Amino acid sequence: MSQDPLVVFTPSGKRGRFPKGTPVLTAARQLGVDLDSVCGGRGICSKCQITPSYGEFSKHGVTVHQDALSEWNAVEERYDQKRGLKPGRRLGCQAQVMGDVVIDVPPESQVHRQVVRKAASARVIEMDPATRLYFVEVDEPDMHEPTGDLERLERALSREWDIPAIRADQSLLSKLQPVLRKGKFQVTVALHKSHTDDVARLIEIWPGLHEDGLYGLAIDLGSTTIAAHLTDLDTGEVKASSGIMNPQIRFGEDLMSRVSYSMMNPGGDREMTSAVREAIDTLADEIAKEAGIDPHLIVETVFVCNPVMHHLLLGIDPVELGQAPFALATSDSISMPARELDLTTINPRARTYILPCIAGHVGADAAAVALSEEPGKSEDLVLIVDVGTNAEILLGDRARVLACSSPTGPAFEGAQISSGQRAAPGAIETIRIDPVTKEPRFRVIGCDKWSDEDGFDAEIAASGITGICGSGIIEAVAEMRIAGLVDESGLIGSAAATGTPRSVPEGRTHAYLIHDATADGGPRITVTQGDIRAIQLAKSALYAGARLLMDERGVDKVDCVVLAGAFGAHISPLHAMVLGMIPDVPLDKVTSAGNAAGTGARIALCNVAARIEIERVVGQISKVETAIEPKFQEHFVAANAIPHKTDPFPELGRLVTLPHVSFNVGAGGDGDGEDGGRRRRRRRA
Repeated sequence: MSQDPLVVFTPSGKRGRFPKGTPVLTAARQLGVDLDSVCGGRGICSKCQITPSYGEFSKHGVTVHQDALSEWNAVEERYDQKRGLKPGRRLGCQAQVMGDVVIDVPPESQVHRQVVRKAASARVIEMDPATRLYFVEVDEPDMHEPTGDLERLERALSREWDIPAIRADQSLLSKLQPVLRKGKFQVTVALHKSHTDDVARLIEIWPGLHEDGLYGLAIDLGSTTIAAHLTDLDTGEVKASSGIMNPQIRFGEDLMSRVSYSMMNPGGDREMTSAVREAIDTLADEIAKEAGIDPHLIVETVFVCNPVMHHLLLGIDPVELGQAPFALATSDSISMPARELDLTTINPRARTYILPCIAGHVGADAAAVALSEEPGKSEDLVLIVDVGTNAEILLGDRARVLACSSPTGPAFEGAQISSGQRAAPGAIETIRIDPVTKEPRFRVIGCDKWSDEDGFDAEIAASGITGICGSGIIEAVAEMRIAGLVDESGLIGSAAATGTPRSVPEGRTHAYLIHDATADGGPRITVTQGDIRAIQLAKSALYAGARLLMDERGVDKVDCVVLAGAFGAHISPLHAMVLGMIPDVPLDKVTSAGNAAGTGARIALCNVAARIEIERVVGQISKVETAIEPKFQEHFVAANAIPHKTDPFPELGRLVTLPHVSFNVGAGGDGDGEDGGRRRRRRRA
């Protein structure tokens, strides 16, 4: 018997089957997907724009054919002629589901736009940028001394600034003479000289004294989000920070899914390269507008990214990174013209620097974290965990620094969670569960009040309560463990076993009910058994990677833990320890570094010597490959328990008591409570 077509929405990960002819907007609304529309589906407002993706998606188990959606109709044609639709876009109210399809909802089509939490961290950086401004007075032309304008500019720079030689693109030569004469032979030039250049490059020229500044972009190109920091190249001040979702999510939420898409779909790598370059160019334009500057004043970009993003940014097929020995096309740093990355919004002669990669699965983002946090200069043995869809882990001190990556997947970002969503206003980000009453209280993004405080409902009236984000699901699972709602194995108990009607049956398992607004047409937010398993898999991968590095160093303990990354900055150290995400250390030894990769990118943008330093440091970091280490699987299996099956966690025991409960999945899913759990443990012993 044939099934209705499967519709998968990204980045939310929500999916469902719908009869042929169902409008995409209808499917989105029935699944609770965040797709905007204000015109009632008449094709007038264009708020419901979506992007279908075609090809084979092994992650989702579907092959999307070109006829997966209905043909372009007259309404879309009329709208495209009047206002224009980006290539590949459709109107969700007009496009109908005709076959299995993967549909991306771009940020501008989302009612609750994601909060990209990759703000710049305050940091003192010694300013020595590769691109600088120089004001010079150029000799006027003389018939008795027939030299060109460029040569006389070069001579002035040598005389006044001790710069011996310059080179200029043809595009700049065409404007050199008009600018010199407009400025009466007094001009300001922007020169770029990196640590690999012998001669300075002429990037831009202005008549007279240029006082509107010079800027660079430090870009953290992540699997899920792209964050950019617009930085003043004179002062190092961050003028604006902004971010967008990585549009490659529609090709796969994790890195290996994107590699798989490239393998299975000829030209798939070019699709992903085009998508991410267009997104970065759009982000550059938006951040310039936000700061109120001319985007042509952006004369340099620095990128940090994982190896798969690195290759796709550069237009390199990442297929080799999907199989041993995980060979990079190049691991060295790269200096190149920004225009080769199709960055057309910024200065046409802008330069790009990409930090070196450490190894096949440990990229330039990990190198940026090492530049920012400097584990090789630490007296203590420090574990640095950059938490994301793919976690980068560094362990080191003055003696030695080790690195690995661990495939945590998108669960920490709120994806593949039943009520999960990206961080956006209305998402539950903090939660506490009373261990006696089992009742929850929570806070949502955009509101400082707790849900049981006066005025909470009024403050969240605009956003509502929409779902639960990554930091919220981590706290929820940890709080459920503390409150005795789940046992060590991660099993949720029944209402009879836990003593709360919030443990609701769901098939042969149970779910914990956090919030139910279905009576008012709102969402029903629960933590299901599937959610617990997804978090267990993610945290186990993270912990196993850390333990693997500790094994390599021959230690059972670390002195301190640094949680890096936008997500890491919002994780509660206590709840991370209750889950078993990180090794046991005193809570005051767990700190947040904020967006350390972004900070490393800013350091490299503002200081040429830092580029030399990180290239040296990367050559000294020892890489541990989790994919081929037999003990990784052993640590991973042990770490599935909450907090862990074998590690004692004495520090955690001093902070919180975890109840010894155990539940059965019996008929109807009823558990036998704590006493039964103890009997089973005695029998096993």
